[in-house]
Amino acid sequence: MPADTFTHQAEEDARNENVLIWVDDGLVPRADAKVSVFDSGFMLGDGVWEGMRLYNGRWAFLDRHMDRLFEAAKAIDLDIGLSRDEVIARLEKTRDANGMQTDAHARLMVTRGVKARPFQHPALSTRGPTFVIVMEHSRPALPRPIRLATVPHIRGLPMSQDPKLNSHSKLNCILACIAAEKAGADEALMLDIHGFVNTTNACNFFIVRRGEVWTSTGDYCMNGITRAAVIEICRREDIPVLEKNYSLVEAYSADEAFLTGSFGAQTPVSEIDGRKIGTGEIGPVTERIRAAYKDMVGA
Repeated sequence: MPADTFTHQAEEDARNENVLIWVDDGLVPRADAKVSVFDSGFMLGDGVWEGMRLYNGRWAFLDRHMDRLFEAAKAIDLDIGLSRDEVIARLEKTRDANGMQTDAHARLMVTRGVKARPFQHPALSTRGPTFVIVMEHSRPALPRPIRLATVPHIRGLPMSQDPKLNSHSKLNCILACIAAEKAGADEALMLDIHGFVNTTNACNFFIVRRGEVWTSTGDYCMNGITRAAVIEICRREDIPVLEKNYSLVEAYSADEAFLTGSFGAQTPVSEIDGRKIGTGEIGPVTERIRAAYKDMVGA
């Protein structure tokens, strides 16, 4: 049975059946948006991506997303083949072609391109890179707060696969998500290599204890743009915020908990491993942060 609630749940929108998708050099109908079976992203998860939200004609944190995209591409030695301005121009052409003004989500993907043969070596990618923008009308629609289950899959060391990379290789997180669903939860809570609370399989994670907002040290978590924005908001609003190691015991007894990500902004958490968090509903500190975030992005 499919999950009834998950963090990227959105309202059904019939307009998405007819959206135009950017593939390599131009726009194509959704039904015709295809890449080769020899593409590096399809074969090996060899690529990087960004997820962005559109609010009232403006992409939230566009400069930060472009910084992260180009830094990630450099880290994996991938030449995007476009300037920053050219990437933004393609993003805007896709938006304009689809008549999108607000409540839209874009997933921008770059892979190492089409391989001559189905093996790992980057030199076998003889055509590319492959550049795709998937854009949808997308309004988050969660029927209730998220339930988390702690899973054995961890956020690992940078020398294995740096969790700060928005890499196409997401199998570790997918396995964590499956484990959580098998446990009757909506999403997985993942620990770091030392056993401290880190992130969920898809989002960064925060708790609120006695008026203080806690999140992980950042050593093993995703380089979250919304995470950074929440920390900035807390400092600006004089809400005590700590990046620190903390345990499941401390998470279980939190007054509030929430997830952060470009899609859902701040998503409340109702329970962790069957323990109700606070009232089980969105808490006052989370509400305050959410209101400040809406002002920040112009939502």
